[in-house]
Amino acid sequence: MVGSRPRDDPGRDASNGVGSGTDGSRYTTATFLSAFVPTALARRVIRVSVETDRDVYDRDDAVEITVAFENPLPVPVKIPTPERRRWGWTVDGRLEASDERRYTRNRPSSFDFGGGERKRTSFVWNGRFERARDGPYRESVLPDPGEYEIRVFVATHESAFEPSDSTTITIR
Repeated sequence: MVGSRPRDDPGRDASNGVGSGTDGSRYTTATFLSAFVPTALARRVIRVSVETDRDVYDRDDAVEITVAFENPLPVPVKIPTPERRRWGWTVDGRLEASDERRYTRNRPSSFDFGGGERKRTSFVWNGRFERARDGPYRESVLPDPGEYEIRVFVATHESAFEPSDSTTITIR
């Protein structure tokens, strides 16, 4: 029929960026194969790396942190997370350099990766620890001179198999 529109191909949806190639077969095959990647394996293969812009900082210096997550497999993987938090970071075990209680929805989520996908982000820690005080008040505290571990992790419910990486900085 002249002038008719072709029917949408369910394997390729330009509106959400899913699919590749002209026939969508790669997407379909990869999706099919990803069903055979067990969650335990997916947790173990995801690579996490963390870097800082320097190794030594003066007290009250901001620390630029760069994080990368990578799926080395050629198929998509999905890592279930028990809450909405997909990943996080700590300084000497303090989540986001704070002892304040963090509220995230208790709804399960997942951290999804395409085949061979690498996710990268940077953020800045202000170089201070936030401490909860009585009432709605917070206290911002300069850390003492010494070494501090910055750790980045995928927020799985099994911390023994939680993909993570850490680096150490010195504050003088």
